[in-house]
Amino acid sequence: MAPPGGHYSHATIANGFVFVSGQLPITPSGELLNQASFEAQACQALSNVKAALEAAGSGVTQLVQVRVYITSISNWPSFNQIYKEWAGQSLPARAVVPVPELHYGFFVEVEAIGMVA
Repeated sequence: MAPPGGHYSHATIANGFVFVSGQLPITPSGELLNQASFEAQACQALSNVKAALEAAGSGVTQLVQVRVYITSISNWPSFNQIYKEWAGQSLPARAVVPVPELHYGFFVEVEAIGMVA
């Protein structure tokens, strides 16, 4: 993953849980995908969440909550399909929250809480 863009950690472990900070569509090399399609941005943000979970000894199957911020509720159906494929059989609690804007003009940001094995 690219280094955090601010004063935070990508993930923090506490009391058997891993708390993943909001992940934006930034590639591991640091490329900002703010000019990419919503779908490409969603896939990258979810890939970053997965990487943070796995680095902390967790994974998608150990998710307990996911919070998604999107700049247009019209992208909800597209996100839901991408998320369904990404999450597979995992059904953590989830919220999709429309927001007016995100950093760097991104369309999506994803944060999560998982259990640590």
